Formats: sequence, structure tokens, C-alpha cells
Amino acid sequence: MQKTKKSVAKRFKLSGTGKLIRRTPGFRHLLAAKSTKSKRRASRDKLVAEGHAKPLKRCLPFGL
Repeated sequence: MQKTKKSVAKRFKLSGTGKLIRRTPGFRHLLAAKSTKSKRRASRDKLVAEGHAKPLKRCLPFGL
């Protein structure tokens, strides 16, 4: 039986075209020290690189 890897499911989601989307790390604390520019860029979601995405997609057999 294929099971969804829940640790991956909590951290990533699939876009409509099947690409993996991730959050930017380091955005939960010490925000006063970060510049407005870096905070603005970090607020956007990022795509996972294709080489890293392949094994992660295997952990999400039913999509999310």
C-alpha cells in the first residue's frame, strides 16, 4: 500500500502543473534584523529545484 509521507506533505504542496512549492526558510523569527527587501522576497513561495523534486514527489503518491 502506498502511503503519503506526512512530513513532506506538511512542507510542500503541488501546483496545478505538478511542480512542488516550498516556503522560504528563516522567516519565523528575528524579523526585525532582516531588511524589508529580504522579508518581501521571503514572503513569496518558491519552486523546488527539479533535481530535489523528483524523490519528494514519490513521497506524495496521491498529490495534495
